[in-house]
Order: sequence, then C-alpha cells, then structure tokens
Amino acid sequence: MPGPALTSSPATPAAPRRSLGEAIARWWAEFSLQTKLLAVATLVVSLVMTGLTFFSLNGIQMEARMGDTRYARDLGLLLASNVTPLAAEGRDRDLARVTEDFWRSSRSLRYIFYADPEGVIYLGIPISRIDSGNDLQLSRRLELPADLSERPGNPLLRQHLTPDGLVTDVFVPMVSDGRYLGVVALGINPNDAVEASGALTREVTVAVFVSIWVLVILGAVFNALTITRPVKELLRGVRSIAAGDFAARIALPVGGELGELLQGFNDMASRLEAYDAANIEELTAAQVKQETLIASMADGALLLDPDGRVVLANPTARRVFRWEGRILEGADLMGLLPDGLAMDLQPSLEQIGQGLRDGAELRCNLGEPTRTLRLVLQGVRDASGGTLKGIAVTVQDLTREVELNAAQSRFISNVSHELRTPLFNIKSYVETLHDYGDQLSDEQRQEFLATANDETDRLTRLVNDVLDLSRLESDRVWQLEPMDLRSAMEQTLRNYRLNAEERGVELALDVPDDLPRIRGNWDLLLQVFDNLVGNAVKFTPAGGLVMLRAYPWPDTCPISAEDASSRLPRLRVEICDTGFGIGQDDLRRVFERFFRVENAVHTERGTGLGLSIVRGILDKHDARVQIVSEPGCGTTFWFELPLEQADEDELLMRTQRRDNALVA
Repeated sequence: MPGPALTSSPATPAAPRRSLGEAIARWWAEFSLQTKLLAVATLVVSLVMTGLTFFSLNGIQMEARMGDTRYARDLGLLLASNVTPLAAEGRDRDLARVTEDFWRSSRSLRYIFYADPEGVIYLGIPISRIDSGNDLQLSRRLELPADLSERPGNPLLRQHLTPDGLVTDVFVPMVSDGRYLGVVALGINPNDAVEASGALTREVTVAVFVSIWVLVILGAVFNALTITRPVKELLRGVRSIAAGDFAARIALPVGGELGELLQGFNDMASRLEAYDAANIEELTAAQVKQETLIASMADGALLLDPDGRVVLANPTARRVFRWEGRILEGADLMGLLPDGLAMDLQPSLEQIGQGLRDGAELRCNLGEPTRTLRLVLQGVRDASGGTLKGIAVTVQDLTREVELNAAQSRFISNVSHELRTPLFNIKSYVETLHDYGDQLSDEQRQEFLATANDETDRLTRLVNDVLDLSRLESDRVWQLEPMDLRSAMEQTLRNYRLNAEERGVELALDVPDDLPRIRGNWDLLLQVFDNLVGNAVKFTPAGGLVMLRAYPWPDTCPISAEDASSRLPRLRVEICDTGFGIGQDDLRRVFERFFRVENAVHTERGTGLGLSIVRGILDKHDARVQIVSEPGCGTTFWFELPLEQADEDELLMRTQRRDNALVA
C-alpha cells in the first residue's frame, strides 16, 4: 500500500519520484505541438474505446441475466400452475410425484421447495439439503414480502452467488379461488448455452479491448519511430545545416514519403557539403596562390593597416631589412626601419593615411655595404573606393641594377678606351707613312707597318674578346656533349709548343690513361685552355714549368650511372705554372673585365677580358673556376667538369639557378 511506504521512509522515494517527473517533463517538452496534440488525441480515442467496451460488456452481462430471470420466471409460473390445484385439494402425494417429475425433467433446477402461508417449508427437493446449511442458504422458514400473495402473476425473483455458481431464486405464490395456499420456490442454475455465450462474449470483448489498447500502443510507438523521431532528426539536421555543419546526415531506415524526404535532405546536405568544400578549397587555393606569389616575389612586399602597423611581410622584405626571425605582425613600421629611412618615409605614409594622395615613391640608400632601395607606396581601398583598408609597400632592391648600370658604363668606357688606343696608334703610324713615307728609310717604314699590324692584331683580339663575352652573356643555349678532355688538352699543348720553346718554358701533361669522358662543349673548353695556358706561358720565366693535370674528384667515389644525378664525382682540371704569381690584392679582381695586373713583372699587354671569358664559359658547364697564387711561386687555376653520365637538363637548370642567384 502506498500509505505505509510513505510513512516509513518519506524522503527516500521523493527524490526518485521528482527526478522521474522531471525526466518525463523534459521528455514531453522535447515533442512538438503537433506531436503533443496527436498523443492527446490518441489518448482520448483510447479512453472512448475503453468506455464503449465496458458499456458493451455490461450490457451483454445484463442481457444474459435478464434472459436467465425470464427463463426462471416462466419455469416457476409453469410449475405453480401445475401444482396449485394439487395443493388446494391437499393431494400431497400427487404433489410430490409431480414435483419429482418436474425436477427430473429439467437439468437447470437446483432445488424446489414448498412453503405454507406462514412460510414454513413442508416439502422440498432435494430433501437432504434442507438442513445441511450448504450453499443454497435456505432456512426452514422463508421470510417473504407481505404483498407476494397479492401478485400471483408476478413472482419474486432474485439472484445470489454460491460456491457452485450463480443461482436464480423464483418465489411464486399459489393462489386458488382467491385463497392463498403458500409459495413454491425454485432454484435455477443459469442456462449453460447462455452462460457460455456470455462468457464467450466477455472474452471476445476483453480481447477486443486488449487489442485496441495494443493497437493504440503500437500506433504510438509507430508514430514515435516513423513520424516523431524522423521529424525530430530532420529538425536537428536543419538546425545543423543552418549552423554551417554540412556534414550532418540522417540515418534512419524509414520508407515511404517520409523516407524520400529524409533522403532528399541527405542529398541536399551532400551537395551543400561538396559546394562548401569546393568553395573552401577554391578559397584556400587562391589564398595559397597569393601567399606563394607574395612569398616568391623577387621584390619585397609589406602590407600595413591604416595606422601603419605591419600586417604581412614576405621573405624578401625581411631579408632586405634584416628582419629574419622577428615577429612583425602588429608592430609599427616606423619603429622597425632605420631612423633616416623612417624620417623620409613617414610624410608619405601620413599623406596616404589622410587621403591626401593615393601613392608615393621613394628611393634611398641603406646599410653597409650600401644598397639602393626603391619603395613604392599604394593605398588599398574598399570596392567603393571610399574607405582606406591598408597601405601596400613594394620594396625593390636596385643595388644590382645600379651596379650593372655602373658596370655597363665602365665597360663602355673601357672598351672605348681600349679601342681608341690601338686606333690612335694605327692612325698615327699610317698618317706618318702617308705624309712622310718618301722621307723615311725602309727600316722605319717596316717598323711603322709592323707597329700598325700589331695594333691591328690587338684591336682584333679586343673585338673578338668582346664578342665572345657578349655571346656568353646572351641567352643562347650551348650544346654540351660527351667528349674526351685529354684530346683537347693535348691539342692546346701542341698549339703552344713552339711559343713555349722560344720562351724556355716546359709544358707537361699529367693525365691518367683511363681518364673518364666529360660532358662539355669542345670549342668553348679549347678557348678556356687557350686563355689559361697562354697566360701561364706568358707570365712564366725561362726554365719554368706549365703543367696540365686532370683526375676524378673525389677519387674515392665510384664512377657509375647512379652518380649521374649527383655533382660527385666530377673531373678536376688544374693548370699550374711556376711563374711570377699574383698578389692577394689583385687576386680578388683578376676575373673582372678589363682588369690587368700591371707592375714591374707583368708587362705583357692584353685586353683584360680573358679570365672573364674563362669564367663565363665554365659557368655554362656548371663549373666554378678558382685560383691560388703566391708572388714568386706561381699560379694554379682549377675547376671541376661534369662527367659523361651527368644530365644536360640538370646542368642547364643548375646554371640558370646560379645565374638567377647572382642577379638577385
């Protein structure tokens, strides 16, 4: 019982009951108004059906009882009509016989009693049960209504429940000629067929009632599974899509139109997700392209906010201003620049920030060694052009350009000077021969002609060197092919054999018999050997030695096809002499154009372009010429050439990369 439970422990079940109520309230609040109305309608329908079921069952039971009472009334009236004359005549034996026959003729009779007008029972079937106190619950004297004798055609009916079942009692007064003779009482069992029909009806009714409730419950569950839950999931999915979560999906095995609706939602979400991914990928790719473009720009790039704080700085700008490793975002640009540059740049920034001008340009010198910079400032505005969003600063390092312009000017000046001197000499001697030729002796004329011829040769060499240097600096692609370097070295020594013998200089070649082939240009490498060996013979005194040497380097690395993609091993070439040597100050400039070592020792005349040409040729072979020299000890040039297995495209790529690095 709930009362004792609450009394014994009032606090224990209260919390669970409240939590259960709160859980039910939360569960109920999750449903939509339509679902709630549907649930209420289902409950009302189930209650109405329950009421109709009980009403029908009650009617069926009442109808069964009325049928039993009508049968009992008719049976009692029939018996009373047969025995009333016998009772009036006092024929008790005949009364007992008729009663027994009547008793035997009907299985539905439970008992038959006769009582006199005072209610005293004087005859009964079965006789043995009158005093037994069994379930019939009859006493020796009947207590009957006083008006029963006045309604012979309307017997008294009642039903009572016994351990053996329901019994209908019928009390029929016996009246003969207006004289009240007593009462005949019958106990009648319910009709078996009627009772079976009523039981069947009750069972069917209960089954229908249970079926209705089962259908209601199944309908509620079906509603929750097929309508309520999918609708809730669909609502949750729509909210996720609205929040930007395009990966939301509804995975419910629902068929019909609702299933098509959920499948349509999933298709829509998939399309939105693909569209969003494509947009994000496109935006990311565009951002990466922009960042890559900005990062790979040869010029420095800075993006400032309207207040002059740094938003973005590419690697070139960091390198130009020595900002590597520093956190620049949010820093004031004026505080990052040198004082002099900041003072020159600040007025332009303020004017752009105030909208007085859209852009500005500034050129300045910075650092040590001095670098020439060009700064271009441009305001960045919104689409309407009204609001300043930031300031873009482009930093161009013009140092190389300035140096090239200066070098070009020096080159033109040097070429002009070098050309003017032999031309002046030629003109002078030719004019002398033309004007005073008849006054000069044959020896003088021969001397003047020899001098003019020498100057012409000098002019020719100068022009050829300038042309060679121009060809090397052009964009022409030189073809590199496998070749035998030993043959080129031997040919060079043969060309200078007579000249060396005249000067008393010994020429030597130190090359192994199994010297590997290289990849190079025959004509260009012959020109390299010609310039270097020619200089060595020229500046080596009598009794000296000029040595050409070639060997794999490093010699510990195996030479195989797998080494084609590597710079090692290569073929090292050395040109050594025991000449006068070059001082350390001049060593740093020997590869400059038109530079000649001029002192008491180096009196030989030349164009000053030979070593520049050598360096340009070796650059085309992805080789770097190096020199070591000591006055009085001699000079050694060496470089390393790629082997035959080297890939020509790779050599070209390395050469272009090195040229770009030099330009940068």
